Formats: sequence, structure tokens, C-alpha cells
Amino acid sequence: MRRIFAKRSRRASALEPPELKNPEREMQYFRRRMSITGVLVIVAFGGLFGRFVYLQLIEHRHYQTLAESNRIAIVPIVPNRGVITDRNGVVVAQSYSAYTLEIAPSRVKNLDAMIDELSTIIDVQPRDRKRFKRLLDESKFFESLPLRTRLTDEEVARFAVNRYRFPGVEIKARLFRQYPFGALASHLIGYIGRINERDVKRIDEWDETANYKGSDYIGKSGVELSYERELHGTTGVEQVEVDAGGRAVRTLSRTPPISGNNVRLALDIRLQQVAERAFGERRGALVALDPATGEVFAFVSKPGFDPNLFVDGIDPANWEQLNESPDKPLLNRPLRGSYPPGSTIKPFLALAALNSGKRTPTQAIFDPGYYQIAGSAHRFRDDKPGGHGSVDMARSIIVSCDTYYYTLAGETDIDDTFAFMSQLGFGRETGIDIEGELPGVLPSRAWKRERFSGKNYREEHRKWYLGDSISAGIGQGYNAFTPAQQAQAIAMIANDGVSLRPHAVKSIENVASGESREIAPEAMRSLVVKPEHLAVIKNALVGVPKEGTSAQAFIGAKYVSAGKTGTAQLFSLKQDVKYVAGHVEERLRDHAWYIAYAPADRPRIALAVLVENGGFGAQAAAPVARAVFDYFLLGLQSGTPAAPGAGPPESDDESD
Repeated sequence: MRRIFAKRSRRASALEPPELKNPEREMQYFRRRMSITGVLVIVAFGGLFGRFVYLQLIEHRHYQTLAESNRIAIVPIVPNRGVITDRNGVVVAQSYSAYTLEIAPSRVKNLDAMIDELSTIIDVQPRDRKRFKRLLDESKFFESLPLRTRLTDEEVARFAVNRYRFPGVEIKARLFRQYPFGALASHLIGYIGRINERDVKRIDEWDETANYKGSDYIGKSGVELSYERELHGTTGVEQVEVDAGGRAVRTLSRTPPISGNNVRLALDIRLQQVAERAFGERRGALVALDPATGEVFAFVSKPGFDPNLFVDGIDPANWEQLNESPDKPLLNRPLRGSYPPGSTIKPFLALAALNSGKRTPTQAIFDPGYYQIAGSAHRFRDDKPGGHGSVDMARSIIVSCDTYYYTLAGETDIDDTFAFMSQLGFGRETGIDIEGELPGVLPSRAWKRERFSGKNYREEHRKWYLGDSISAGIGQGYNAFTPAQQAQAIAMIANDGVSLRPHAVKSIENVASGESREIAPEAMRSLVVKPEHLAVIKNALVGVPKEGTSAQAFIGAKYVSAGKTGTAQLFSLKQDVKYVAGHVEERLRDHAWYIAYAPADRPRIALAVLVENGGFGAQAAAPVARAVFDYFLLGLQSGTPAAPGAGPPESDDESD
């Protein structure tokens, strides 16, 4: 029954009409949805309005600056590098402006294709491509790098017409360095080159990073390096409005650069020419100083190099030629070349003996032509077979008697010699205002122990022997002095025992103010000696060009000079074997020295001359000194230099 009733009930409900919608309730739902939507819209617009207010009012200045940055480019203006002149105002280094074709690699998709296309309108040599690739490897990718430098006006015009075809390529005016005298005095003047990582570190240490913005070049050697901060100048700034393509539209403001200061050298470029000409094709060095001020009159390192090769970046062929040449043209011989001093050491050792009381001026020894250590069969030969007979101190210097100094060295402790010779500046840097100087070698017991301290050496290698002292007594053995040290030492004698710091620069001119600042003489040290002892040595040095080993070179001189010859052996000969220059390979021949000053009574110039493998100092080095003195004191030009490797002079007394 229940089932029947349920079926009837479902059938009846199906026949009832459907329930009608409630409009009022639907309207409430609609209003509620509209309200929520309205609130969301108001909130969204409120957020946008708030953001608008924030950007326009609160962050207005910040975004205005960013917008200006996109519109305005800050362009550094590289200053004109200071001019370098000699003491008489002759220009030896200057800058000039020229057009350069430059590529910004970050704006070029295919560099090789771009360069190929550029070469159809501008001459691009293989060396230009190689230099560009090298600069690309060394530089940041977004930097503008030169492909061609020193464009002609015609090449500039051709590119201007086709500029639209080369995005990322521009013509720029850049400053270039020029050295009018080429290789003359190149090691003193130096050169500039592109800034590398080492230079960046140096600039950071100077706290000059901002001042080098836009600069591509920096001093690399010589005065260009030592006085870089004076020569560089102050970088200017230009605000330029640019378009969407990054091209300049107009200049908004400009702070001009300040040119670098001008540097005036103490060098006399004409004297330098005379000195270098006197060397001929021979290798060697010369340093000429003012004994009273330390000014460097001449600074020769032969052979030299042309600094103009480095201005654009030296090409591989020239670099290989300079770097691998057996003549070592890149070696700064006056400062970095260390050579045995030979007999030029004798006046200084004689002064040390007077100072210590080991010798008196009149005390003489007999020279049989050799020196022999007691109990030894070995003989240290004198330069003159048969010897010089009775020799006092003055004569030992005038005729350069080896036996006198063998005997003296055998009686003198090497550490005492070291102590005195240190006062003269040997074994230490001269302090010249050019970087890269080496101290040379002034031996002592402590030096030898340190030198042979490695595990490959035994105790007997570290011990100082009498034979070491004997060799050192004539400027051989471990002694190794630079030409700059030799020049400073003889200048010290000329200046009555007072040593002045050598300086290549005479004055610095401030371009902005026009004021000139002189480099004041700086006394470094004084010899602790009696004036009468110094007078003995000076008188003996005057005798050398008058009647001694350099007399031949100074025949007819219209002034009185003082000097000392020296011949430095590169290897030891067997006992009783005579040295003959013609029988020895050229690069194994003796070095020739001459140290001197003039006039003797009132010295105005002191110098040291070294001729590598020149043979005897009297024939190879003394004539160079004569040429320099003749020009400096009399304005005379010398003749042809002596031939390299010339044989010994006729007189046995002039073998040095």
C-alpha cells in the first residue's frame, strides 16, 4: 500500500506548476555583485593613482635623472700631454691631433665582415687588423678601439659619405705622441703605450681613476713614466645630448681639460748627439753629470730604439727585432747594465787606503810584473810584462799598476773595502729620477754568503777567500757597477766628496699658471776623508790624461781634465797567456771604461763611458770622453770614433 501511495504522490507533484523567480532577491544579488566590482575598480584605480603620485611627486627627481642619463652622455675630454724639451728649449717629445677610425665592438655583429667592407673605402693593412685584434683581446668589449690611425683628409671624407653603412664605426680626433729625434736619448726620454692591467693598478694606487677616464695611453719608461702625473694633465668633461641611435645632437655643457705640465730636461740634446756619434756603431753607455747639481747632461745607451714605434702599438715584426736582437736595444745600460769596473776602481781603493792608513802618498812598492800569494804557485800578472818598478800611489793610478792593488787588496779586509766603497754609492741605486735602476754588486762576506746560500752550494762556496780579495782589488771578481754609479762616484770626487742625486729633469712648467718649478740639487752623502787625501787622488787623476794611460786621447786638449781608464775582463786567461783582442770573439772581448771630469780645477762636467767589448779603455772609451768634453767646454765637433776592438797602444804604460 505504501508503494502505491508513493507512486501516486510523485505523479501528482509532477503535475504541479513550477515555482516563480523572486525579482527582488535577484536584484539584491545583482547590487551586491556590482558593489563588489565597484570597490575592486576603485581600489585598482586608487592603486594606479597612488603609484602615479609616487612616481610623479616622490620619485620625480630620481626618474628625471634616469631620463636625462638616457638623453645625455657624459664624454671625457682627454687633456693634451705636456711637452718635453731639453735644457735649451728644443722639443724632444710633443703631442699632435690626428683622425682615427674606431670601432665599438659591442655595436657590431660581425667584426670581420665589417672590417672587410671598411677596407673597400679606407686602406686597412694586415698589420692594422693584427693590432686591432690584439687590442680587442686586451680591452673591454664595449670600448671603442682604433682600427686605423692618422687618416688623411681624403679618407675622412670618403668615410663621412658612407657612414650610414657602418653602425658602430666612427671617426675620432685623438692625440698622438711624437719624438722628433727618434732613437736619440730614447732610454732617458722613454715612450708611451696603451694602458694595461698593471697600469690600471698603478692609477688606482694614485687615486686617479676618474682623471684617466677616456685616456688610452700612459708613460711606459724613462721620463714619460717617472713624470707621468705631471705630463698627463686633468681630464675635462662634456655633456652631450644624444639621439636614440646614440649619436651626438648638441653639446649642453663643457668643462675644458687642463693640459699636462711641460717638463724641461737637464739634457743637452746637441751634446747627446755628439756623444752618440762618438760611439759609432758600438754598444755601450755614457752618463754625463754636473758634479755640483746632479743634472744629467747626456745619457747614452747604445743601441737605442725609436719610441715612435710604440705610439700606435708596435707591430710584431719590429717588436721581435727589438726584443730578440743580441745587441739588446731595449736594455737601459746606464741603469741596468752591470759591468766589472776594471782599473777605474783604483782611485777609489787608493783613497780608501789613505783614509784607513794602509798607505801613505809616498809609500812605494816594487812591481816585478806579478803578485804572488805566499805559499802559492799562482801568479797574478800585471798589465806590463816585467812590471813598473818602484810605484807610489800617484804613479799607481797614472800608469794603472795592477801589482800595487794586488798587494793592497791582500792587506785589506774586504768588509772594510765594502764599507768605504758604499759611501761612494757602489752597490746601491743612485736615486736618479728614472725608474728601473739596479744596484749592481759590491761584494762583501755577507753578500757572498747570501749569494751562495742555496742548497746547491756548499760551505766552501760561501766562504770569502784571499783570492777573491785579490781579484776585487783590480775591479774584477764579483764587482759589477752600473755606468750611472761610476758617473756619480767620479762626480763625487770632483765635487770634493759630496754626492748629489742625479736628476734628468731640470724644471717643470705649470701650463695653467705659467709658473716654473726648478728641481733643486739634493745632497745624498759626503765622504768621510781628509781634504789632503782627496787632493792626492785628484792630482793623480790629472796625471792620467797628461802622461798616463789616456794621454794619447787628449793630445792637444785646450783644457786640463782628470780621468781614469779601465779594461774589464769577461773571462780569465790561463797563466802566461797574453790577451790579444783579435784572437777573441768580439762579444767576449774586454769592456772599455773611462771615468773623468773637466776642467780639473773647477769641474763643470763629470762622466763615465763604457764601450762594450771595446778592448782597452784608453783607445775605445777615452776618445768618446774627449769628444764630449770638446763640445761641452769648447763647442767643438769631434772626428770619427776609434774602431771597435782596436789593439793595444804602442806604449806598455798605456795598456788600460
